Amino acid sequence: MEFRIDRTAFAEAVGRTVRALPARTPVPVLGGLLLEADAGRLAVTGFDFEAAVRVEADAEVAEPGRVLVLGRRLLDVCRVLPDGPVSCALEASRFTVEAGGTRFGLSTLPLAEYPALPAPPAPYGTVDAAAFATAVAQVAVAAGRDETLPLLTGAQLRLDGGEMTLAASDRYRYAVRRLEWRPGAAADGAVDVLLPARRLLDVARSLGRGGDVVIGWDPAGGGGLIGFEGGRTRTALRLLDGRLPTYRSLFDMTGAAVAEVECEGLAEAVRRVAVVAEANSPVRLDFSSDGSVMLRAGYGDDVAAQRLPATLTGADEMPVAFNPAYLLDALTSFESPRVRLELLGSGQRALLHAVPDGGAAEGGGGMAGETAREKAGGMAGEHRHLLMSVKQLV
Repeated sequence: MEFRIDRTAFAEAVGRTVRALPARTPVPVLGGLLLEADAGRLAVTGFDFEAAVRVEADAEVAEPGRVLVLGRRLLDVCRVLPDGPVSCALEASRFTVEAGGTRFGLSTLPLAEYPALPAPPAPYGTVDAAAFATAVAQVAVAAGRDETLPLLTGAQLRLDGGEMTLAASDRYRYAVRRLEWRPGAAADGAVDVLLPARRLLDVARSLGRGGDVVIGWDPAGGGGLIGFEGGRTRTALRLLDGRLPTYRSLFDMTGAAVAEVECEGLAEAVRRVAVVAEANSPVRLDFSSDGSVMLRAGYGDDVAAQRLPATLTGADEMPVAFNPAYLLDALTSFESPRVRLELLGSGQRALLHAVPDGGAAEGGGGMAGETAREKAGGMAGEHRHLLMSVKQLV
């Protein structure tokens, strides 16, 4: 095996695939990257049974072949290589990397012990790469991090007609994002699967540079995998068991007071006043019909407050309090200048969604407004984020 490749392309391929490798594994070969050189291209693959990532790059191949090299060690080497061409070769049991007069020799792992890679699912449809990356990022913030509750670490992906719905929840918040996608000829009925949210976020970010993402799925059952392909990167993710609880009844905010506020300004104010708050202490928001909201945080002598312009309808005043980290995650997931909050009161649900340029918020009035827009053929409720407010007010 011998090939020559541009350092930037090599480092990018290795960096993307390393993210598929497990942090710790009792199977040493799963810490390796599979490099395959053939016919003018280098393919780099990382695999850990939960995800398989394959990235291709142009290369001058003098001698085709395959080698398995420790992935993170190879990434460390790529990071310190000078710009320009990189020459790589397999010399007996050593993989050599040479560039700019610097030469590295790396031990190899036994190819015979490397597990068989899963076959990629057949193309099922496409979605805009940038829109997909944005949507996944907006819902992934609400996914749980507790690996002892794997169901809540997932993101639900539903494909139905020309609509894709992404959702995630950790029991304290629930984010939902809808966007358009284009079913292919093989698309047959709705697909509803649960995927590891952090893995899906990595996939979406790596494919979000433009163009389309091809979604792969087997209508006969999927084989426990769903595929994503864009450019020269191909990923297969293994599904999680189960599905998230339904959100429709949670998003019914009948009788809620409605507040509107500038999104970035509120986020900055939360960051500012939360400086004095102890860990997990709430930030209180007092909305009033006089056109303002007062933010407060802290206890005793260590307190902070800031007033912002805001509108409130449906009540003369509405005091609520939130975990500041959760509230910031929600606010920073929106791209619109203003955000609308439907509020039921202290210790109850709060539903955030964007106020589009030009006026009223999307699908106003909870699910009833959403249904009306669905009947009109619109992409109702593009992005909504439900938070539980806390009972203890500062």
